[in-house]
Formats: sequence, structure tokens, C-alpha cells
Amino acid sequence: MEQTIKILIYIHAFFGGIGLITGVGSVISKKGTNTHQKLGKLFSVGMLTSSVLSLLICWIPKHHNLFLFLIGIFTIYLVVSGNRAIKFKSKNKADLFDKIISGTMLLLSLVMILIGIYCVLNNITNGILFVFFGSLGLFMTVKDFLFFKNVSKNKNNWLQKHIGKMIGALIASITAFIVAGLGIGNLITWITPSIIGALYIIYWNQKTN
Repeated sequence: MEQTIKILIYIHAFFGGIGLITGVGSVISKKGTNTHQKLGKLFSVGMLTSSVLSLLICWIPKHHNLFLFLIGIFTIYLVVSGNRAIKFKSKNKADLFDKIISGTMLLLSLVMILIGIYCVLNNITNGILFVFFGSLGLFMTVKDFLFFKNVSKNKNNWLQKHIGKMIGALIASITAFIVAGLGIGNLITWITPSIIGALYIIYWNQKTN
């Protein structure tokens, strides 16, 4: 059993590495080019495969980790939502699947916040991280539903949504590399990449307004 788990972890890490490398390449390459699009697709495949495997690993006996399980779902939400944002370039209405994706993440974000508050009040490890990422997920999903109501208000809304979600997924990959790959799992290494990523997203939002 442990050998199977090790194999799953190695595959998870391999696809996570693909996501990290192609994600950085996608950011560096010129937006809208063929290279950017191909790297973006590889990034999505890498991150989704790695995240799905992480969900399985987190429920295996002796490897239970609710926090990493929820972060895995958060990453899947970012990748799927970020890719679907491109469709709004040619459509002006969110469909049921868009709402299910954001609605599910909104509920899970509230769960993360409640778990985090409980952990903080009871001095349980990672409580503040539950609150931080839960609040981030809540903020993003509320913005999703505001976006759904005003899809055609700004012609670049879809682009801002796409960039924001994909950068968020890349930040998740970078954080995973620092925490799991380098073994640096303190509070600063968990939160700092997200703060830097948020500043980068703000920069692109201003640029595309």
C-alpha cells in the first residue's frame, strides 16, 4: 500500500512540476500568442492532474490532511474557472456550470473560514491558514457572481477574470513547491506568494482597464 502511495505522490509531484514550469513560461510569454496558449494548456493539464491526485492522497489512511484537500479543490476551481473565463470573450451570459463551479467554491470557502475560526480559538495548527485561504476563496467567488451579473459591462472583464484565476493557480503551484518541495512550511511561505500574486493581478487589472 505504501509503495502505491509513494507512486501517487511522485506522479502528483511530476505533474505539479509541469504545472510550475509551464505556468512560469506562460506568464513570461507574450499574451495571446500560440506559445502562450500551448503553455497555458499544459499548465492546466499539469495542475488539474496534480490537484486531483492530491485529493486522493489526502484521504488515504495515515495521509489524511483536510487543509491540503481543500487547497486542492481551491486550485481546481482556479484552473477550471480561469479557463472558462475565456469563453466570455464571445458570450455575455454565465451558464449553470459556471454558477455551480463558483457556488461550490463559495460554500467550501465559508467552511474553511469556520474551520479556521474554530482552530484559532482552540490553538490548533493551521487555523489562520484556513481563514486566509477561505477568505481569499470567498472574495473570488463573490466577484465571480458580480461578474456574471455584469458580463458585458466591460469588454475586458473576461480577460481580467482569466488572468486573475490562472495567476492564482500558478501561485498555488509555487507555494506547493516551496512548502512540499523545499520543505519550508512556515506561515510566511504559505501567505507571501499569494500576496505577491495579488499585487501582480492588480497590476494586470489596471493595465487591461
